[in-house]
Amino acid sequence: MSLKSLSLIENWPVPTAAAAVVRADGTLLGSHGPVGHRFPLASVTKPLAAYAVLVAYEEGAIELDEPAGPAGSTVRHLLAHTSGLAFDEHKVTAPPGERRLYSNAGFEQLGDHIAKATDIPFAEYLRQAVLEPLGMTRTTLEGSPAKDAVSTVEDLIRFAAEVQSPRLLDPRTVADAMTVQYPGTKGVLPGYGHQNPNDWGLGFEIRDSKSPHWTGSSSSPRTFGHFGQSGTFLWIDPTAGAACVALTDRAFGPWAVEAWPAFTDAVLNEL
Repeated sequence: MSLKSLSLIENWPVPTAAAAVVRADGTLLGSHGPVGHRFPLASVTKPLAAYAVLVAYEEGAIELDEPAGPAGSTVRHLLAHTSGLAFDEHKVTAPPGERRLYSNAGFEQLGDHIAKATDIPFAEYLRQAVLEPLGMTRTTLEGSPAKDAVSTVEDLIRFAAEVQSPRLLDPRTVADAMTVQYPGTKGVLPGYGHQNPNDWGLGFEIRDSKSPHWTGSSSSPRTFGHFGQSGTFLWIDPTAGAACVALTDRAFGPWAVEAWPAFTDAVLNEL
């Protein structure tokens, strides 16, 4: 099976794009474009970082509800963007758990917390805990755990298959990661404005009934994943039993708001 819908990326107004769809068992349903090309992931870095945090939790290095970040905040708050930290500044703008404040600073503090708990720099911990076991040999974290990974479609479909059928984590931990944390919390979805509620799991954004949204109108409410400001996304739709990765080298903007939902719907309609 090779999904013809993936060729729609050729119509995107971007210099370079690659995409693929994978099942939980690792079956590649199709790919298009230079799937071995390395692209900056921007915030698609966050699910990778979150997975490493969850490995640290299962290894006993940390607890999800232990203090981390600003006063009153925990690892869980940081993963779920409810620590109260600002977007890109390490300053507190709300009490923990009160609002969904999407925060790069929060993931940077998570990285520092894991590094301190394990005595391993976070980029190296990510490599040992997630990238190496999954064979993601062309993925590197080159700075912030919030936004500075570089990867390929080939590598990210390995990660997408892992999240669908976990080997590195207990499936119950992954189920927690795709479950809404702090239900009913309002917040802003970057690029799409205020959402009430703005549902989020542990490092993964959850679609639920959000509108507008970067996934498709036919995406199930259970769909979860992330998109990045570098024109990248990864979604996993448990109802469809598949995940999709798309990477480009053009910054997120109106072109993506228009192109991505139609592309996702075309993929889902072909499954």
